Amino acid sequence: MEKKFEELVYKLNISPLSVDILQQILLILKEQDHECLYSFVHKSYESLLVVERWLWKVLSSDYYGEWINEEYYQEFFYTVASFNKNLILYNDDIELNVKTALLLPVSTDQVSSIFKQINQTDNDNDMFIMIASLWFDNHSCLIHNNPPSDVLPITDHINEYILHNYILSKQYKTYLNELSQSVISQSVFTAKMLFYIRTCSFSIFSYVAVSSHKIPCTADELVGSIRDDYLQIVHIHSRTIRLWSKELLACMTQLIAFGVVLFWPFGPIQAPNKTFFAAEQNIYDHIEDLMRIIDYRPFHKEMKPVRSNDETSIMDATLMILIGIVRSQNVGWFFRSNVSIQNALTTLAEAALYDEICLCVYVILGEVLADEQLKNLKIANSMSGFFFNMLKQAWKHPLKKYRHTEMEHLLQEFFIFSKHDFMQQKTANMNKIPLLIEMSDQYPIVYDIIWGLSFNHDIQQQLHSNPSFIHKLSQLAKESNDEQMRKTTHGILWNLEINHQDRSISQNTNQNTFHIMISYSHKEKVLCKQLYDELTKSGYRVWIDFDQMHGNVMDAMAQAIDQSEII
Repeated sequence: MEKKFEELVYKLNISPLSVDILQQILLILKEQDHECLYSFVHKSYESLLVVERWLWKVLSSDYYGEWINEEYYQEFFYTVASFNKNLILYNDDIELNVKTALLLPVSTDQVSSIFKQINQTDNDNDMFIMIASLWFDNHSCLIHNNPPSDVLPITDHINEYILHNYILSKQYKTYLNELSQSVISQSVFTAKMLFYIRTCSFSIFSYVAVSSHKIPCTADELVGSIRDDYLQIVHIHSRTIRLWSKELLACMTQLIAFGVVLFWPFGPIQAPNKTFFAAEQNIYDHIEDLMRIIDYRPFHKEMKPVRSNDETSIMDATLMILIGIVRSQNVGWFFRSNVSIQNALTTLAEAALYDEICLCVYVILGEVLADEQLKNLKIANSMSGFFFNMLKQAWKHPLKKYRHTEMEHLLQEFFIFSKHDFMQQKTANMNKIPLLIEMSDQYPIVYDIIWGLSFNHDIQQQLHSNPSFIHKLSQLAKESNDEQMRKTTHGILWNLEINHQDRSISQNTNQNTFHIMISYSHKEKVLCKQLYDELTKSGYRVWIDFDQMHGNVMDAMAQAIDQSEII
């Protein structure tokens, strides 16, 4: 088959092009299912490269009017677009450089030519816009699912153009205004409108979601242009989800994904935009709007193991915004006091086939719930296995990632759980300390995780049984050039009752210091509260974590240790 494919591809550049040649190539591409795609790509790479570059050349040519209405050309473009999407989503074993070589255009001139033709057409339902949208959607899908290690000039060019010429344009605002109506005529969803709202929004979302990319405008400029429309559209249509057309679902999916950009204008690994909401009530209103989407069960039934359809994508994007809200706003109490929100998130995690959705749900619940609440969830028992399965696979992966989630990101999210009693005990029962120790040289955040876990007695015993690691901790606590590392390793050693120093109560009245720091397991919270009350009545200044701190817990504890005279 590979030889036949090669012979057919060779004839693509012979003029006039035979329809039969296109149809035979099309049939071969349609035969490639997920199982055989890897083999086909590697055996026919050079021929596929010719096909992909030929299509970009045709798409960017000035004479597209000569072929765009030909049915066999249209079918060929749609078939290759489907082939490319499968290549992106279902074949993690295919090297990233192979995918980028096949799927990216050769030059920025080709991209500019396509944009020019989109801008010049007077037909809002031009078939050319539909086909070009498929190609840009696949580019965005590639960037989102296979983040490149280096900045790609083509990707920069595409998104800089999209941002300044489409996203920040009056036309984009016009389309947003149309979407903000409670009743929308189906005629609104033209090819050009879908290109602006779905394709362009998805492109910027995928671009910013990659840590090496930064949007070429200020966060205030972007938020000021779109925020109010975004909030209104989500508020209106979250109440009528059952009436959504597939076009409205596509627009809502990418608008909510774009909301992630508004919330994290410099990428999800950076600090969220704390000024996104104009008033406090807007925060709670938006949480409720998003939760209506989360709790819409028909979407649950359509979710896939990868981000391949709108139902899966809208859940993923909605959860990402909720994470941003949880981490930037004081809303933990709202989640803790609202059982329906907890149940909706739990139900989604149970239904999800896409691991990123489960991860996001676990992160939200881990951020906001107290230990007892978290432990009593239906999904509590599956959390530890879920995390360690991903961590183990990512650790073994040559690129240190689980699918397209980087190891560092997984560890950052697991860190949230390391302070929870039930996760500490699960980690001990699963004997995962050796795995974490193995990771510690490459990922310093593992020391913070081990510090959190080391409040558990069984974890302490497991750490004590590894004298070489204890020796390493002692060295780092004394000799590390990193102050945070010294504090973290000292904290672990303190929990292991190593390096304790005699400390007595002084008469220091500095309000920034404490006489006593109380470190406790949350199952002993009531007893510790009584102890705290008695000590404070006697005039002692006491540091204790009653609120299950969020944010950089270990920094706060390290500071408390330094500033307390008795621990």
